[in-house]
Order: sequence, then C-alpha cells, then structure tokens
Amino acid sequence: MANKSSVFDMIGPVMIGPSSSHTAGVVRIARAAIRVLGGKPDSALITFYNSFARTYEGHGSDRAIIGGLMDFKTDDPRIKDALSIAEEVGFEYKFKSIGNSSIHHPNTIKLNLVKGDRSVEVVGESLGGGIINISEVDGFVANFSAKDHTLIIKAEDVSGAIAFISSVIAQEKTNIATMSVSRKGKHDRACHVIEMDSGIKGITIEYLKSLPWIKELIYIPDIDL
Repeated sequence: MANKSSVFDMIGPVMIGPSSSHTAGVVRIARAAIRVLGGKPDSALITFYNSFARTYEGHGSDRAIIGGLMDFKTDDPRIKDALSIAEEVGFEYKFKSIGNSSIHHPNTIKLNLVKGDRSVEVVGESLGGGIINISEVDGFVANFSAKDHTLIIKAEDVSGAIAFISSVIAQEKTNIATMSVSRKGKHDRACHVIEMDSGIKGITIEYLKSLPWIKELIYIPDIDL
C-alpha cells in the first residue's frame, strides 16, 4: 500500500500506486507509443480522458506518462521524479484533460508525439492490472496489447495483401495471435495490425518494407523487454 508521502511504492519488480491502471498501465501506454514514433519524443501533447482527467495528478499518472515517454520501465525508481527529470533534459510536454467523453474508455490517454520531422497520434486505454489496449494509431483502429510482438503496416488497399503478408510471416515459423485491418475508405490506405507469439528477423522486416505497396512498417517487440 502506498504511504502518504509518495504515490509510488516498490514491491519486487512491480510498480504499484493508488491503482495499477493509473501507474503501470500508463507507463506501458507511453512505452508502446514511443515505439510507434521510433524513439523518445522531443515534445508531447498528452490528453487525459474521463477518470484519468479527474485524477491524473493525485494518482501519479502525470509522472507515469512522462516516465514512460522517457522509456522508464514500470519498476524504474526514477518515475517518481519524472517531471523534474523531464525539465532537466529539456523534454517539452503539455497536459490536457477532457472529463466527460462518452466515446472513450474511462481510463484513456491520447498522445500526440513529435520527434524531428515525424509525428504520431496514439490512443491507449489502461484496463487494470497493468494491462493496456492501444486502440488507435494515427486515426486507424489498432487494438493491440503491446505484450506480444506487433507489426503495424500501413499499405495501399490492394487485393491479396492480407494473404501475402500472412504467408511471409508464416515463413518465419511464428504464430499470428491476432490480425486486424482497418481503412478510412474503400481503396484508401489500410492499416494492418498483427500480433505474433514470437519475433521475426530483420531481413523479413526489410523485405516487407521494400514492397512498393507497403508505405510504412513499424515493428514493436514486447515492450516490457
């Protein structure tokens, strides 16, 4: 149980606070988001929704999200000082809160991240017990947990794309746990999100990237590694 002097206590390898939804889950959302971005961001706009909007300061979600964006793991003792560390390293961020959004899960965070000339928008939900769901990436439905090896492929909406990508992954002898595809319109760009039980080789990733109809590929290993 957390004492009155700190929202964080450390027991073994697990970080706990008033709620793992507000601490461990938040850190994991941030760590997933920076892997979508491709590194730690130069700046961030962080929007807390619903329950998070009302409690993020008192429950330490502000420190948890900033710590995660600096790639601190859930058991990193620096998280309790994340805001001052961010100031020291010149990490620019802004918090925003929206307290009553019926379309969002009670514990939702939207991250607008910038690194150099690259920017991404990631929406994550903290489901309790440190479990998360990344519900959106750049406006596409995503719905992945970040506990498995994950491929995010943005591609032209071409016939046979799903079967082809699946066949390439099958050559790696890895099992596809989940696969979803969303698109913003018919024949518009599609986003494939594939969760796998194990990783795939760099040469396979480079091969997929080389295909002219694949416009972007992001590979996210287990974020807790």
